[in-house]
Amino acid sequence: MKPITAEEALFSAKTFAGAMLALYISYGIGLPRPFWAMMTAYVVVTQPWAGAIRSKAAYRLAGTALGSTATVYMVPRLASYPVLMTGAIALWVGACLFVALLDRTPRSYVFMLAGYTAALIGFPSVSTPDAIFDTALARVEEIGLGIVCASLVHSIVLPRGVAPVVMGRLDAVMRDARIWLSDILQGTGNAPRRDRERRQLANDITQLRLLSTHIPYDVGNIRWTAEAVRAMQDRIAALTPLASAVEDRLRALDAAGEPVPAPMRGALAAVRAWLETGRRAEPDEALALRTAVVQSTPAVGADSPWRDLLLASLGTRLRELVDAYRDCLLLRRQIEAGLHGAPQRPMRRRPGPALHRDYGVALLSAVAAAVAICLCCAFWILTAWTNGSAAAMMAAVFCSFFATMDNPVPAIRTFLVYTVASIPISAVYLLAILPAVHSFEMLALTIFPVAFVLGALASRPALAIKAMATLFGVLTALSLQDTHTSDLVSFIDGMLGQLGGIATAALVTALLRTISAERAAQRIQAANWRELTELAGAARPPADGQGHTARMLDRIGLLQQRLALTRQGQAPIADDALQDLRVGTDIVALQHARGRLPQAGEAIQAALRELAQWYRARQAGRAPAAASCLARIDGALAHVTALEGPARAARDQAIVALIGIRRGLFPEAGAPAAVAAGAPQP
Repeated sequence: MKPITAEEALFSAKTFAGAMLALYISYGIGLPRPFWAMMTAYVVVTQPWAGAIRSKAAYRLAGTALGSTATVYMVPRLASYPVLMTGAIALWVGACLFVALLDRTPRSYVFMLAGYTAALIGFPSVSTPDAIFDTALARVEEIGLGIVCASLVHSIVLPRGVAPVVMGRLDAVMRDARIWLSDILQGTGNAPRRDRERRQLANDITQLRLLSTHIPYDVGNIRWTAEAVRAMQDRIAALTPLASAVEDRLRALDAAGEPVPAPMRGALAAVRAWLETGRRAEPDEALALRTAVVQSTPAVGADSPWRDLLLASLGTRLRELVDAYRDCLLLRRQIEAGLHGAPQRPMRRRPGPALHRDYGVALLSAVAAAVAICLCCAFWILTAWTNGSAAAMMAAVFCSFFATMDNPVPAIRTFLVYTVASIPISAVYLLAILPAVHSFEMLALTIFPVAFVLGALASRPALAIKAMATLFGVLTALSLQDTHTSDLVSFIDGMLGQLGGIATAALVTALLRTISAERAAQRIQAANWRELTELAGAARPPADGQGHTARMLDRIGLLQQRLALTRQGQAPIADDALQDLRVGTDIVALQHARGRLPQAGEAIQAALRELAQWYRARQAGRAPAAASCLARIDGALAHVTALEGPARAARDQAIVALIGIRRGLFPEAGAPAAVAAGAPQP
């Protein structure tokens, strides 16, 4: 094993200092379980950035307060009815976990903490329900001290800002996007490599979105740029379907044996040259490029051949790509100004839900947590086990803490193994060292070796879960038992409760909650189809098209992670997701154009209904009616291209959207026969 680095040592030393400060204050004001404060200081600091620590601290405080309030309300009323109280706390933990899993941002920590805090406070208090308020208050004070002290130390002592990480990730995403776009416009690079780059870009965008949630809590100037960073993420996300559409139109022209006309080739080359200048690219050049693209795009009408329709679609998507990249450049400059203390007003951003939500998995996780708690409590009640509360508490914590994983069992099992490994360390401290310590200075010195080494190793990704499991095993033993009066019998009983709760969590999770990576990927794909069904079947256009794009990209990133673990590798599911993203963007555009084209409204509506049926069939595992769907799309395209009048912009938008949908679902189909004649379909 490599020796501890200076950076790891600094991180561990700061964490230890925050933990000791919390422990010292807890002893000074006479709190009953001071080691809760120390353990909390380590729980809060799972990432080295000050912004992440401060955001997690705020969420943990809010969750602890909410969970304590619920406990104070439930325990006095239900303490005389053990079954009812078990059910109430299990229901509370499950409901909070359900909401937390739907959030999928650091804010979800509020709800997760609110759930298992009720178990941590409520179960040990069943024998003294009249003292529940004092117990809850003491626990909030202990946890609050740990949170505040850890945040204070990491914010003051050589704080590590999140700005370098966010900006590095942001620039890396932009660089990867430029390389991908340049390859597309130049026609270089093989298709499998471009597909991998595209899927990786989707995953990077999601990771950047999650990382940037810590920006408002950071200690540097980057906190003033939070809105600009979010807006830039939206614009980068918009590049993906646009670039994919440009690539598809170029591929369609090549497959049809239609060379790209010289003016369009010149526009493509100019856009590529602009992109390749990187961060030195001038946003003002976008106007000239946009003009060149518009001038090289043929006008379309009722007699336009399929080649001109493809070129019109290519030109429209290329123009939108130039606009989106220009916005990225402007926002990047605004962020740079903000980092130097001169933030500018960011571009307007429409809020909306941006991340995928799996209600089924969230419900299964909630049920698993409730069942594990109930099993532990049933054994506790039936056997009158002295430390049965510890088992129920640990079941609540471990069912909640790892619920974001498809298969939490290996992680819980690792915690169980290393908690067992921590027992000798805990025994030495509780039974030999701490009873002989009579000053805080000696206490800190005796704890330092174990806490420092494990804290440093916990910052290494490869050892993080093992080091944290060992450290938490020791700190949990110190927190749950009286460090001054503990004896061998009470220690063994307490450790059995702790291990029993973790084992129950692993067993119930394995039986009720675990899903394979293949099944998770299929669920994500089904969620795409449900959303496309809703988009196509909606009576009015969605208010937030950017939210749809962000969710689809998030799902592509989630698929990327899961398909890497499956036997089918990157195959058809990932490609379908990218196709669904492009088709969904075109459905949104078609819905917006439909309201401004009353003459073709019925034909467009018929095509949208057919699209909804297409994705319903895919959800049900049936073969979609390909011939009928293609005929409806071609009929709508014929109606729209035959339109004349003032709504030219809406007509062109509908043409481009219908071509995109047709190419997405039927890439091998030839030119539509009805387009040139303008003959409507029934």
